[in-house]
Amino acid sequence: MSEKFLNVFKTQKPIIAMIHLGALPGSPLFDHKSGIDGIIENARNDLKALQAAGVDAIMFGNENDRPYEFEVNIASTATAAYIIGKLRNEITVPFGVNMLWDPMSTIALGSATGAQFVREIFTGSYASDMGIWNPNAGKAMRYRDSLGSSNMLMLCNISAEFAHSLDQRKLSDRARSAVFSSIPDAILVSGQITGEAASISDLESVKSVLPNTPVLANTGVKHETLNEVLSISDGCIVGSSLKFQGDTWQAVDPARALDFMTIVRTIRGES
Repeated sequence: MSEKFLNVFKTQKPIIAMIHLGALPGSPLFDHKSGIDGIIENARNDLKALQAAGVDAIMFGNENDRPYEFEVNIASTATAAYIIGKLRNEITVPFGVNMLWDPMSTIALGSATGAQFVREIFTGSYASDMGIWNPNAGKAMRYRDSLGSSNMLMLCNISAEFAHSLDQRKLSDRARSAVFSSIPDAILVSGQITGEAASISDLESVKSVLPNTPVLANTGVKHETLNEVLSISDGCIVGSSLKFQGDTWQAVDPARALDFMTIVRTIRGES
């Protein structure tokens, strides 16, 4: 486990919980009636519930900005920065950001808000719901450093949701290659869509070739799978499982979040 990773998350096998912002201005699903104030209030409620449950970190994301884009609307990124700024003094744990599916907007938002980490697809080539997908990791990393944010961790998702990799190498080989290029501070392994679990075999294959790099389960971790997932991975990012009825598009359920973290603490030997 890298010192840089531990310095941010302060624990082995951290749990990073999602705050899914409501659809932002510029998105077809933006709610003009409740407006930005409504997004802030909902995000505040999720933040309170997650921090009360004892999650190790949170991440703000724009999952509701469907259909997704490779170049996020400038208004959406600016509004996300405003929302995080309004909540900044209430955040008591490390936080990160992710603007789907735009590495440059993600890094800009992270730098502007003082985020400790970002998540994105930085490497690879994919056929996706949004078209051909070719992120530029070198450009993204140089942009981060040019903004004076070189200490901001880059969590690199190597198995893109809503897409199929055009790279025929094994997932473990793609993971090794990304780390060799000095891109990620952690490798993320995902299922096919938001809320769908990464396969245990994928987690095992990636972790087996990256014993010294944090490898996290990025999607679909559930209360009943926590023990198996954390026996392999170095933590997880979780959203849907902490929502009412386990529904991605609902608010965080304080009871489900607390139950989830109670299981985590038992696994980590903290209770």
